[in-house]
Amino acid sequence: MCERLKLAGMAWLVTTAVALGVAAAAETSSWSGRVEGPAEAIPKRPAPAKPATPGTQVKIIKTVPNTPLERPAIAPPALIGSQVPSAPTSAAGTQGSETKLKPSLPATVSAPGSSDYAKAQPTGDDAAYEAFDQGKYLTALDLAQKAAEKGDPQAHTLVGRIYAEGVGVPQNLTLAARWFARAAELGDVEGTFAYGVMLAKGQGVPKDLEAAGRMFEAAAARRHPLANYNLARLFLSGQGKPENPYRAFGHMLFAAESGVAAAQYDLGNLYATGTGVDPPNAFEAAKWIGKAAAAGHTDAQVEYAVLLFRGHGVPPDQKLGAQLFRAAAEKGVTIAQIRLARCYANGAGVDKDLVQAAKWHLIAKAGGGEDESLDKLLAKLSKADRAKAEKAAEEWRDRTQIGIEE
Repeated sequence: MCERLKLAGMAWLVTTAVALGVAAAAETSSWSGRVEGPAEAIPKRPAPAKPATPGTQVKIIKTVPNTPLERPAIAPPALIGSQVPSAPTSAAGTQGSETKLKPSLPATVSAPGSSDYAKAQPTGDDAAYEAFDQGKYLTALDLAQKAAEKGDPQAHTLVGRIYAEGVGVPQNLTLAARWFARAAELGDVEGTFAYGVMLAKGQGVPKDLEAAGRMFEAAAARRHPLANYNLARLFLSGQGKPENPYRAFGHMLFAAESGVAAAQYDLGNLYATGTGVDPPNAFEAAKWIGKAAAAGHTDAQVEYAVLLFRGHGVPPDQKLGAQLFRAAAEKGVTIAQIRLARCYANGAGVDKDLVQAAKWHLIAKAGGGEDESLDKLLAKLSKADRAKAEKAAEEWRDRTQIGIEE
């Protein structure tokens, strides 16, 4: 039953934050990333705060700029989980060396429609996985338990997933953790990764980042992309693993090259700050943040839009930057809504449209966003234009509440 469990998508990707001891960041980076641009370097970013004691939250706060061309306040992304390739070697530098740059360890999160646990992908005549794939969970459980009695590692992982997700049976995280632990003992890479996730989150077992780190390291050595990503985050934070930005960079690079969008965004930030790599590289930073943005990573979309407006590490492109602000704004990101409103107010990357500017300002304001210049713009609108803006904002809210996309 080899190679039957694959993670469909990113099991820990940015969306719903589940505590790993520190705050989850907003979604971030990913996308195409042509990086042939001006040689102007991106201003070095301040190092994120060192993570607090597990159980507390760390918030990275930056001042919100006043023009569409300035960098938005964005926190780094979070631990995630999914499928992947081989273990990387550490990047330049001596393992164990110290640095003053200490990116915070983000919280674990889950991608929409994905599971934190290994996904079953039936192959050949595997009846248990075929049954699971068809939604016959009790049949799958019975067949997997019989296969597990014969020592099948992947069968243990499947049973663990059924109990972890509570499909066909009541959810039982404690029992799921036991099955994943046994799968890890038997050498199943997905079971190893899933057990690491549960240890990191404290689900079904006491929270133990050091034990989670061992599981991630074992899975990373067998080319598991998300295990590499999570391991990188542990090395960055010094939680569960000794703080080591060079090893973190190597694992992050591997995960990013394997297509993990959050890793691409984080890697871009490592290049921008020179963390684990020396010197900082504006072009590589823009390239990887761009890849994450292209993959739909919301924070990356906002940050890459800023890079496009400023021409840092990438040719200036206000039109594409405005499109990215809009993509993030449509997802409800307040800072992107403010930036988009400014774009419409100034005709930057879009046709100047004060009604649209007012619409997005009203939407952002309802979400807690403040902007004095946009307040003044709103006050100067005619009653008719303000009514149009208010109606458009209300229609947007109604549409998003019921999940209608345009």
